[in-house]
Amino acid sequence: MFDILMYLFESYFDAGSYPDAEKLAVKLSAAGFEEEDITQAVAWLSGLRQLSLTDYPVGINQSGLRCFADLERQRISIDGLRFIAFWEQSKMISPVEREMIIDRAVALGRENLSLDKIKLIALMVLWNQHEDLDPMIIEDLLTPSDSAQLH
Repeated sequence: MFDILMYLFESYFDAGSYPDAEKLAVKLSAAGFEEEDITQAVAWLSGLRQLSLTDYPVGINQSGLRCFADLERQRISIDGLRFIAFWEQSKMISPVEREMIIDRAVALGRENLSLDKIKLIALMVLWNQHEDLDPMIIEDLLTPSDSAQLH
């Protein structure tokens, strides 16, 4: 499914959005993706599209430290949790965006999602919010965590 998310971002980023679920499923099938992966991705994206900034309490932006629930710690690797916390503390994401990223990670139903998968989820959440994404942010989110940084 993560291959599909990457494909969507690469194929539709300039357009600003991807097609509706029915058209998307046809396009993904034509691109050679497996039916099971397509079904899972379309359902996940449907959940993503339903997320709205207004669905979260206004006070969340003034809240203190976020403690992760047991289920969240099972689903997201420690590196992924650290990444989410660091990005929030650095004001790269808001507390609401943090919750959206956690929601979409937990919705996958997978254990111990790696940092790279969390970064891709974060990219999809931010893109879905129709934010102007800084090229440096995109690069950071798309750079594999195990790649050597050359400066």
